[in-house]
Amino acid sequence: HVQLVESGGGLVQPGGSLRLSCAASGFSLGYFPIGWFRQAPGKEREGVSSISSSIARTYYTDSVKGRFTISRDNAKNTVYLQMNSLKPEDTAVYYCATTSRFLLGIGKPDDYDYWGQGTQVTVSS
Repeated sequence: HVQLVESGGGLVQPGGSLRLSCAASGFSLGYFPIGWFRQAPGKEREGVSSISSSIARTYYTDSVKGRFTISRDNAKNTVYLQMNSLKPEDTAVYYCATTSRFLLGIGKPDDYDYWGQGTQVTVSS
């Protein structure tokens, strides 16, 4: 069955870096879009980045452009989110998700069918 498992979260100081991983099983993620979302306490889940299937087109929300990079390793069936220059406002639980739909852009949470359990990212001094 389809499963997504995130890892790599933690506590980091402002300006620091983390790399999140989203390991997939039960399907080949190279054939489906993968999105990263985050949810801070009391806030709605928001799209952060996504990578399309096949040609691996990437999308970013404005607040992370130039700081975050999404990539995919088909051999490891894993998608990564490299996060640099982290800010306190990046603090949230980060989720990866996938869908069988064709998406242009990151899309909304309702566009996605399968979700990981999330990994906590805390940016604080």
